[in-house]
Amino acid sequence: MGGFGKQDLDVVLVPCGLILMFGYHLVLLYTYLRLPHTTVMGFENHDKRAWVCSIMQQVERKDVGNYLSVVSLNVSAATFLSSVSLTLSSLIGAWISSSSSNGFLQNELIYGNTGQTTVSIKYVSLLVCFLLSFSCFVQSSRSYIHANYLISIPGCDATVAVAVTKAAELAVIRGSDLWSVGLRALYFAIVMLFWFFGPIPMFAMSVAMVVVLYYLDHNSTH
Repeated sequence: MGGFGKQDLDVVLVPCGLILMFGYHLVLLYTYLRLPHTTVMGFENHDKRAWVCSIMQQVERKDVGNYLSVVSLNVSAATFLSSVSLTLSSLIGAWISSSSSNGFLQNELIYGNTGQTTVSIKYVSLLVCFLLSFSCFVQSSRSYIHANYLISIPGCDATVAVAVTKAAELAVIRGSDLWSVGLRALYFAIVMLFWFFGPIPMFAMSVAMVVVLYYLDHNSTH
């Protein structure tokens, strides 16, 4: 009867690390939907709504160019991160197709399973994280561009102005939410990256990531 070896650590520590990460984000999602003011994202959404309202309430709207520049900066940042994610995905795809690239992952210094199947799972997991991040940043750019059109609409009657304001708020907040999901995918990619050095670094990184994210996501400001 075989004992518990280092090859079995991946079966225990990797799922534990992923459950920890997914569990934290499920709790964060529930808090964001039920008590948004206790999260940084919900608190920032309140500021974004006020920002959009301040734009749409301007009668002459002489300074609309300054507001559009803010949206353009968000579009540029999302486009840059989507390009980075796509580039890293392409590099990982090329690495997977190379039969000689997995040699260092079978090093004896890595305390864990270094079989070909486990290595392939590591690559695919990392690739999925980057592709999800790319998709979210692209959709974030799309939402911000739509908000750009809505904000640049010239003055209109009160009924139409209310509808345009609501649509602009929704577009800005949707772009922000997709931006946040894209960043979360990159955080998961960091955890998956540490898995290449063994299940123990991966689990330790999961714990550290949850601690840091809790500090960054919790809001105590009224």
